[in-house]
Amino acid sequence: MNTTEIFLIAMLIILSVPYLVWRLFRTDHFAPLVVVQIIAGILLGPGVLGAAFPEYYQFVFNPAVIQSLSGIAWWAVMLFVWIAGIELDLKAAWQHRRESGITAGLALGMPLLFGCGAALVMLAGSGWIGPKALDWQFVLGVGMACAVTALPILILLMEKMDILRQPLGQRILRYASVDDVAIWGVLALILMDWSRVGKQLAFVLAFIVVGALFRRLMARLNASDRWFVSLIWLALCGFGADWSGLHYMVGAFLAGAIMDADWFDQKQLDSLRHHVLLVIMPVFFLSTGLRTNWGVGGSMVFLAAAGLLVASVAGKLIGVHMAGRILRWQPGEASLIGWLLQTKALIMIIFANILLDKQIITQESFTALLLMAVGSTMLTTPVVKPKLARMAALLGRSS
Repeated sequence: MNTTEIFLIAMLIILSVPYLVWRLFRTDHFAPLVVVQIIAGILLGPGVLGAAFPEYYQFVFNPAVIQSLSGIAWWAVMLFVWIAGIELDLKAAWQHRRESGITAGLALGMPLLFGCGAALVMLAGSGWIGPKALDWQFVLGVGMACAVTALPILILLMEKMDILRQPLGQRILRYASVDDVAIWGVLALILMDWSRVGKQLAFVLAFIVVGALFRRLMARLNASDRWFVSLIWLALCGFGADWSGLHYMVGAFLAGAIMDADWFDQKQLDSLRHHVLLVIMPVFFLSTGLRTNWGVGGSMVFLAAAGLLVASVAGKLIGVHMAGRILRWQPGEASLIGWLLQTKALIMIIFANILLDKQIITQESFTALLLMAVGSTMLTTPVVKPKLARMAALLGRSS
């Protein structure tokens, strides 16, 4: 077979296997299709399929096919992170800055602290820290991975629970939006390369100047032209960030973060997010799975993932409960918000991919973080739905 035919076989597997599992086994209650696709990516990777059927794995996922899939995955994740940046609701967060600041600060700070503790334990062993990482970069990177809230997946889950456009859903979006800015800011700090600091400074200054001009241009364009120009802007920012030594995904987030969601029709923006998830993000999930590794031993990877999951969930719940006490929330409100905010999935996986690309973590650490993200997201719906049923009165509260 030629490369095109093998590539299409790979695409057939990527698109069909997760969908059939999701549909036939009705996993939506505990594992949305996105989570099933991530798990399928892990199972189709070298640690599972490659170990069980090495010849078949090497035939389908040969270097030429992987290179083609990688290009699609790069653009898919850039689009997804860009949309996440656009959907940040920082104006609303500023209007409710005391409540948003306290809640977002504690919801980020506590799991960050717990995650850093877990990372220090991992440092005591071998095979976890990347070859180009300093200890503080590894600890802070893993800690921040435990603190991440997956804003796009949170939106998806709240849509399915019919709370996204209600006051409670908008409050949770405010908290997640503030945390997202902090997360990407910390990532930029971790990725700071002092040998390329001149380039990074040049990128930041150019981004500020060109970004201001871009905003003026977008305000004057009609709706259809905005879509085309914004995609050009996305590619430019991704290139600039990667050239400077940060990462193209950091550039993609910045490209979206300085854009106003009200420049676009909300239904079209929602539709774009759904179609990116449907059409090209499955390729990213597969390419993520191809990067998993069980080199330190399967049991150790699972043990590390369990420790990271406990640190992530416990830290998030404790932080939100502390915020609830300070802000005098109703009983049970903090638990509901905390469980929604601990959703990890895509943004944490993207975050971990960047750490792996920059060799701050190893493939084994990446695998443990990936398993933690899957476990975190699978817990959300089964825990939250019964709470929502018991606490319907909270939905109308705006603060």
